[in-house]
Amino acid sequence: MEHKSLREAFSGLPVFFAVAREGSFTKAAARLRVTQTAVSHAVRALEARLGVQLLARNSRTVTPTEAGEQLLRTVAPHMEAIDNELEALNAFRDCPAGTLRISASDHAINAVLMDKLTQFLPLYPHIKVELIADNGFVDIVAERFDAGVRMGESLDQDMIAVRIGPDAPFAVVASPDYLQRHGRPETPADLLQHNCINVRLPSLGNLWAWEFEKDGTPLNLRVDGQLVCNSSFDCVEAAVAGLGICYMPAEMTRLHLQSGALVQLLRDWSPTWPGLHLYYPSRRQPSTAMTLLIAALRYPAA
Repeated sequence: MEHKSLREAFSGLPVFFAVAREGSFTKAAARLRVTQTAVSHAVRALEARLGVQLLARNSRTVTPTEAGEQLLRTVAPHMEAIDNELEALNAFRDCPAGTLRISASDHAINAVLMDKLTQFLPLYPHIKVELIADNGFVDIVAERFDAGVRMGESLDQDMIAVRIGPDAPFAVVASPDYLQRHGRPETPADLLQHNCINVRLPSLGNLWAWEFEKDGTPLNLRVDGQLVCNSSFDCVEAAVAGLGICYMPAEMTRLHLQSGALVQLLRDWSPTWPGLHLYYPSRRQPSTAMTLLIAALRYPAA
């Protein structure tokens, strides 16, 4: 293969990898920030140069062919290694640069990340941060995130974790109006007779079990109710509206408790969870941009 053809083949590989991983030309175009037409042309040109079909297309899905799977398996890891090494060159720049993709819950974004980024980003104008709000348990390696944020008790062992927030007490709350109409639960078991506002974790597909603890005894309870949300903030607002009882990090309910819009229940049973942590794969050397962000987010501050 001539040098020019080699360069052309390399130019199409990242586009092919994006389409294969996303299973969609549209999603790949959004990730690469180019048009869908440009993505389609790049993949077709790559297939023409290599002389093999890399993607099987139909009206609803795009999947790698056997040749495409081999390319993903053998070449993609090397391309990622090259990307990491090129990113490491930022250490030699006068101004650190790069794009950091972070998966985090809406609560984490609101409680910690947005406030810290307000201070961080103006200091480093060539660093970009892409926040993807997701309340599920995202595989940050498979989804090609640089890092994720979640509570400390649920981190995988092969991850490096950096605490970015204090321990997080949880609170069971309801509006005075709801309690007047339905009574006040005195034990977690009483919640089974109440209209509880559930959270569905997108990555798991099931409803999140409410976790309690008293005198060292844990209790996980699956409650029921008319309303299910995938946003923590929607759950809190629904509780304020009198639609039921919700269970959330206490910080999310603090202002409503102070105003009297919500009342805290089952205080003796409400646990405190390890605080928010930023995590990333232990086998991945963080870029200069990531190292700077970690330092800015670390709790307590140095």
